[in-house]
Amino acid sequence: MESPAQVAALRIVERLRAAGYEAYFAGGCVRDLLLGTEAKDFDVATSATPDKVLALFPRTFAVGAHFGVILVCQEIAGREIVTEVATFRSDGVYLDGRHPVEVRFSASVREDVLRRDFTINGMMLDPILQRQTCSLTSAVLDYVGGQNDLRDGIVRAIGDPRRRFDEDKLRMLRAVRFAARLDYVIEPETERAIRDLAPAIAQVSRERVRDELTRMLTEGRAHRAFELLDRTGLLKEVLPEVYRMHGVEQPPEFHPEGDVWVHTLLLLEKLPVGASPTLAWGALLHDVGKPATFSHQPPDRIRFNGHVEVGAKIAQDILRRLRFSNEDCAQILSLVENHMRFGDVEKMKSSTLKRFFRLPHFDEHLALHGMDCLSSHGDLSLYEFVKQRREEMPEELMRPALLVTGRDLIAAGYHPGPQFKEMLRLAEDAQLEGRIHTRDEGLALLREQFSIR
Repeated sequence: MESPAQVAALRIVERLRAAGYEAYFAGGCVRDLLLGTEAKDFDVATSATPDKVLALFPRTFAVGAHFGVILVCQEIAGREIVTEVATFRSDGVYLDGRHPVEVRFSASVREDVLRRDFTINGMMLDPILQRQTCSLTSAVLDYVGGQNDLRDGIVRAIGDPRRRFDEDKLRMLRAVRFAARLDYVIEPETERAIRDLAPAIAQVSRERVRDELTRMLTEGRAHRAFELLDRTGLLKEVLPEVYRMHGVEQPPEFHPEGDVWVHTLLLLEKLPVGASPTLAWGALLHDVGKPATFSHQPPDRIRFNGHVEVGAKIAQDILRRLRFSNEDCAQILSLVENHMRFGDVEKMKSSTLKRFFRLPHFDEHLALHGMDCLSSHGDLSLYEFVKQRREEMPEELMRPALLVTGRDLIAAGYHPGPQFKEMLRLAEDAQLEGRIHTRDEGLALLREQFSIR
């Protein structure tokens, strides 16, 4: 069944064809259709110039008209669908590692294909011919051997790999992402070019690097993606702090799997497809403080004293460098800062455990702990303990209405000041532990420890 996005793109192709222009589905959607997977976005490539596209469709946005890109808006099945329509083009010299200095519009679909990134993304599809013939493969325009590479599981740059990566350095990360997600190999010349040009990834904006890494972590096969990042030399360039995990030994009684890098890869292997970006980055960075805090104490004791605190600082530097939102930073850092607290859950006071459960997105903390255990000693007893206690604890018991408030303290004769925070914390702890059940009991407890001045 055709998705609304596919229906919208087909209508655009039909309108362009009726006006006398060539038009095809282009790029990733063709790859996904050939693979039999769901295509999220359907892009259209056409011989019509941007001004012609703007004239043919009533609701458009010229977001990239200089590069031949127009957004066409349509309502399909009650939904607003936005389709990217790009004019066939050939590109001039790239000076900034992202944008061509000059763009020349073309009437040749083949010329347009030859400036694209990878063969598996360089195919066009005639959707009208597909409907007429009821055949997908016969309606594909393939000038670069993309269908063969799809069949053989190869990510290959179109033409000269060095030229493709010189044009847009982000393509090096994209090659890794596609190879990991599809479980393909990178063609040897393409991989060699990535290794040689890896330091040039520094020219790419930090936001674009962040987004590609996040996709690698959340699209499935994150383990494979980071192996390829490491093998191509890109990991050392984009995440040197993670690269330093290599060879950092761990106590075998807790980590029989090996060093910190091996442990992290095993943990990434357990990230589900569609994992939240914050959980994925928390998984990647939870032990990022270990290389800096490693110590080997006689006779044969390995320690990482303070690795959580150091790791949180290193993680914060990484997240700021990659320009994460404040909200995402807070959650990822919380995952790093709290991942070792599970070791104490059986000894926690009731109030401490309830406050632990009240951490935002606690399900992510629990998921990280479970993956951490399965990637090391394999003991899930604390995971099961926390999971059961959390499931059995009603929300009103974990977050009860406060028996004692700041207003109650003022009414009792206390003057507002720094001690209010300590007093309210003490009263809430007593309430969470079941030691007080009324406001009067709470105030009586506070009078025992805090005098009215």
